[in-house]
Amino acid sequence: MAYNVLYTAEATVTGEGRKGFGKTDDDRLAVDLSVPKGLGGDDGPGTNPEQLFAVGYGACFHGALRNVARQAKADVDNATINPKVSLGKSDDGLDIAVVLTVTIPGLEQAEAEKLVEAAHQMCPYSRATRGNIEVELITKTA
Repeated sequence: MAYNVLYTAEATVTGEGRKGFGKTDDDRLAVDLSVPKGLGGDDGPGTNPEQLFAVGYGACFHGALRNVARQAKADVDNATINPKVSLGKSDDGLDIAVVLTVTIPGLEQAEAEKLVEAAHQMCPYSRATRGNIEVELITKTA
């Protein structure tokens, strides 16, 4: 596969994994990491990998949605993406699953669903996770 790098994010994580500290090489993001109570932690003041993944996936999906909407001449300026990232046990160990609720006010349901599916085909996060984790799409228009 031909691959032309457009951007690379680099980060360093130190400490105790989920209970540590992470920062990007450009210092634009620096976060304390904590373990949620559901995973046996104290739900401390930091964030966790699932929250970071949810924000990243949501932002990426929103960008893809805006791109396909622009091509379709549809208005998605008021769209919101609500990603829910779950961590759970499977037969093979721990896995994540994602539910992306996409709300696009002002569009007909069928048009909104078509845009969401097109965005799902375009979004790099969706492409990277396809076939690896469960991703459920929920489309709302109000």
